[in-house]
Amino acid sequence: MSPHGSDIVRQMRAALFRRGRRPGLRTAKTTLAAVLSFVLAQQLLSSSQPVLAPLTALLVVQLTMYETVASGLQRVASVVAGVLIAVGFATWVGLTWWSLGFVVAASLITGRLLHLGDHLLEVPISAMLVLAVGGAEGPALDRVYETLIGAAVGVVVNVVIAAPLYVQPASDAIGELAERMAQFLRALADQLGEGWSRESADRMLNEARRLGNEVAHADRTLARAQDSARFNPRVAEAREALPRLRTGLTGLEHAYVTIRTLCRSLLDRTYFVPSEQAETVYDAQVRDVLGHVLKAAADAIEHVSVVTAGLESQDVARTEVNRGLSELHRRRDRLAELLHEESSADRAAWAQHGALLAALDRMRVEIEAAVRAPEHGWRPPPVIERQRQAISQIITATRKSAERRRRRS
Repeated sequence: MSPHGSDIVRQMRAALFRRGRRPGLRTAKTTLAAVLSFVLAQQLLSSSQPVLAPLTALLVVQLTMYETVASGLQRVASVVAGVLIAVGFATWVGLTWWSLGFVVAASLITGRLLHLGDHLLEVPISAMLVLAVGGAEGPALDRVYETLIGAAVGVVVNVVIAAPLYVQPASDAIGELAERMAQFLRALADQLGEGWSRESADRMLNEARRLGNEVAHADRTLARAQDSARFNPRVAEAREALPRLRTGLTGLEHAYVTIRTLCRSLLDRTYFVPSEQAETVYDAQVRDVLGHVLKAAADAIEHVSVVTAGLESQDVARTEVNRGLSELHRRRDRLAELLHEESSADRAAWAQHGALLAALDRMRVEIEAAVRAPEHGWRPPPVIERQRQAISQIITATRKSAERRRRRS
């Protein structure tokens, strides 16, 4: 099987069997919330078919408490904004082509000012539905009440059926990233031992770039873990783990950038000389020492995930990381001596050699940073902060405008 094919198989296996997931949880919660909101709306409202309540619950219930609360608040805000616009306009004008256009435009502008994102279209939809019934107070209020019921039931269901913490999947993703980076560095070292050419340099650079998919996956998974900790009863567990995971992932992300830079430097060196000399651009001794440097870096990186996971053996793992970095530094100094001797006969080559050594130095620094104790604890940001800021700006602008009018009068 090709390396690309094995990567696909490994990713599919990880997606199917990654720990921390509960199959069918969201389906069960969404179904329960829709049914409960429909029954509750029937009992509380005059409408015999309050379908907006289960529809809201269907859209509000998410995998995490934060996503559920944020979605519920945004949906309520969009419906209320649309209803207010339609009721205010219908007081003076009925439903015509130009009144419809004005209401839709005003609704979209309001939604953008409130940063409603995916819920932007809810504002004009709500406005048009209310405008279609002449802006009557009863249907307008029923739409708001049904939305409130659906959103409230969705939140309550997620409180009763606690949303899982996604700390373990985030830890697994970081572990997979560290493993892939270590495997790549060893493969690069083996290739250097077998020989070097423009073709092999180009292939290894492309392989390094593919590591970006693993980095992006780990970052998305950690972001989901952070969201899952907000409003979660088990937030104490996440508060202890998330700073450690973020520190480790940040270090690995920066180390990934240095790996790409290193591979780019190796490729550039092969194009700096005539094509017939590309395979001998690094002699056997230089390639051997550089291979040992990369293997030392791989040894250090593969122990990072043990530290970030907070396992009992993290002190031992941190010691192994430091041992690998010490070996990396020692071998790197030997490599610098060899490259300096080579560049004494070819001063123009020192730019490529300097870039290579700088990448190795940055890699060592970033791996060391990945296993440091976090400097700051984890604190969740406010819910829908952008919407809060937008409302605050609108209120401030309105107050200033009123003050200017008073001064003129």
